[in-house]
Amino acid sequence: MGQGSEQRRCRGVRAAMVCVIAVAWVLGVGATGNAAPAVPVPIGNAADYETYIPTALKEGQFFYYTCEFDAAWVVLKTFGYDVPFDDQLDLVGHDQSIEPYYQDTQNGVVIYGGDITTAFSGDYRSNLLARTTGKAMTPLFEAYDLEVRAVHSEMALRQALDEGALIWMKATVDFLPWQPTTWITPDGEEIDTVLGNDHAVVAIGYNEDVVVIRDVLGPTDTNWNRSYEYEVDWDTFMAVWEAQEFDGLAVSPNGIAGGADGPSIPAIEVAGSA
Repeated sequence: MGQGSEQRRCRGVRAAMVCVIAVAWVLGVGATGNAAPAVPVPIGNAADYETYIPTALKEGQFFYYTCEFDAAWVVLKTFGYDVPFDDQLDLVGHDQSIEPYYQDTQNGVVIYGGDITTAFSGDYRSNLLARTTGKAMTPLFEAYDLEVRAVHSEMALRQALDEGALIWMKATVDFLPWQPTTWITPDGEEIDTVLGNDHAVVAIGYNEDVVVIRDVLGPTDTNWNRSYEYEVDWDTFMAVWEAQEFDGLAVSPNGIAGGADGPSIPAIEVAGSA
């Protein structure tokens, strides 16, 4: 795909701004100053979306239950940092004070586990209850000088994507129905979550009908047709996100995501572009 065609794939003023960032990534001009990875050709037609950010991809997760770190890898790699799992875990922390387990009580399903607001909890190789939250993941992105802010609404998510940020977020596997569950930390803090299909993905674009998702889980025995990039209608997206307390992080290189007037993006001239 030529450099000019890459620019033409986006439409609209905000989308054009985001596309400038994408062109910079493709050319290896990382917003962070690092050598940026080659960005994959969009699986869908980027012109179908109001905003679409070409995003890094790896096929499959680090381990069975490391989705939060796999989603973080996508964000970090897109912005020029290839961060191995062990390095990520060191920055987030691993609360092993209690191995998560659940009980079905008269008040609903309860998971007893570590403090997922400050660290990852559980055996990421074997415990399907293992997980963490955006709050605990924030220091990871900050360690690489990325701008991080919590997003908890459709409006905030749209604005962040328009500004060139990727959205690390909690969801359910394939955005399927869930069992409402309460996670209780050792200090007694209660967090609304889901039981067995907890997941983390990256929102990379949207239009009025759908949100575009990057999901490195890919085809597995739970869904051999699962793709690495797919659309979710807004109603389903918002319902699933709410089940995870609207847990989302807008992450971008410092100086890219701006305020109400949009991102502050330096002009980049691309030879041969239209």
